[in-house]
Amino acid sequence: MDISVVIVNYNVQYFLEQCILSVQAASKNCITEIIVVDNNSKDGSCEMLQKKYPSVILIANKNNTGFSKANNQGVEIATGKYVLILNPDTVLAEDTFDKLLLFAKKRSNIGIIGVKLVDGTGKFLPESKRGIPTPRVSFNKLFGVSSKQTGKYYATHINENETGVVDVLVGAFMFIKKVVYIEVKGFDEDYFMYGEDIDLSYKVKVKGYQNYYLADTQVIHYKGESTKKDIKYLKYFLGAMKIFYKKHFRLNLLYDFTMSLGIQIWYLMKFLKFRFYNEEKPLEAKNLLLFTENKHIINSLKEKYLVITKSLAENIEQVKSIISNEKIDKVVFDNDEISNKKIICSLQELKNQNVAFKIHPRTTNYIIGSTCSEKRGEVEFVKTN
Repeated sequence: MDISVVIVNYNVQYFLEQCILSVQAASKNCITEIIVVDNNSKDGSCEMLQKKYPSVILIANKNNTGFSKANNQGVEIATGKYVLILNPDTVLAEDTFDKLLLFAKKRSNIGIIGVKLVDGTGKFLPESKRGIPTPRVSFNKLFGVSSKQTGKYYATHINENETGVVDVLVGAFMFIKKVVYIEVKGFDEDYFMYGEDIDLSYKVKVKGYQNYYLADTQVIHYKGESTKKDIKYLKYFLGAMKIFYKKHFRLNLLYDFTMSLGIQIWYLMKFLKFRFYNEEKPLEAKNLLLFTENKHIINSLKEKYLVITKSLAENIEQVKSIISNEKIDKVVFDNDEISNKKIICSLQELKNQNVAFKIHPRTTNYIIGSTCSEKRGEVEFVKTN
């Protein structure tokens, strides 16, 4: 077995299915197993897997065990030489595994490999590559004291399109040899959610391995599906920060007090922001640009939108012109006809066009996407036949 893909799922059935389909498409040239650890979802995720994807190995927990423990459960039964820790709200390009394996095989002393992540609007996610959040770096990042220190937090010594050594990768996508994962004892289960990826990256680095950011392949991470930004999230994040600093950077009573105070002030600022923030409802889309030849999907969407159909064979400047001239609000890509790699590339090229993006995952009856990393994305059902 080449790769064991471990996905921890919690109530994101449709995003999970899209993720699994993209993993299968990326597995053409390697032997891959998919292990889903479900943390007691109530949305039919387990039933969907058992009915539609019986080859997927399912661990159905009876309660929400948290991100760390659930991943450790999955890795424990993994048979692959490499393990990919993967969020369910991700979409892989078809060549992602080919490039990962080629990169890993050419280097010794490999720790964790991460890739270039973009959100559902095509924008680069800076947390794709990070530095060790030492107390000083984190304090300056949280309060914007020093741009130089902030740069260390997001590993700006390499740009988003440059491959290189970094300290920390994000838990949405972590590619690692199973023997290394076991050597560092996997994710620390003291973390329920958030901070565990920093901790794992740090443990791997301390053991003498090198962590890499690989820019040669891009992956969508919708983010809002697995990182709902609310007061509950803040409490988990606050707890994770305290665990990490206590575990790795406990210096002296004065310094500990200063960091603790800084974290509490940051928490209070974010708490007030969430408490009094009134979310504006997005404007309803009317004009839709659809990349498909499927008549059923076209006719289904015409019931709700003014639909223009095109082919992605046209160059990107022509597409931008259509969006501008026709006042397009939403762009839909049909994965039955267009590869994930091409879709991800198109999202990045069109990211400044002020439109929403949706994807029709192959073989499904819905379109799916997210316009904001702070909240859940949307699923719209369509007629496919």
